[in-house]
Amino acid sequence: MRVVLPLVHRRRHPLAQAFSLVLGLLVIGILMVFGLVVAGVLMVGGAAWLVWRQWKRVHLATSSRTAKDPQVLEGEYVVIRSSRPVAH
Repeated sequence: MRVVLPLVHRRRHPLAQAFSLVLGLLVIGILMVFGLVVAGVLMVGGAAWLVWRQWKRVHLATSSRTAKDPQVLEGEYVVIRSSRPVAH
């Protein structure tokens, strides 16, 4: 069985066609502007994050150069006790 809907094809008023065209273009324009604003905010935020990260890295490098005792090796260490077996 096939469903056949009656084809109602009324001609629109030319002003209604022009209004719907302008309204559609306006909506597309607003969405594009919103997308560009979001992209700009993401780019500025990403650039600021990269600059902050680079500044932090340089700041840490200069503070490590001025170590008080050059014989001391800085780092994180884990103490392994012989009383407990260690799984490798």
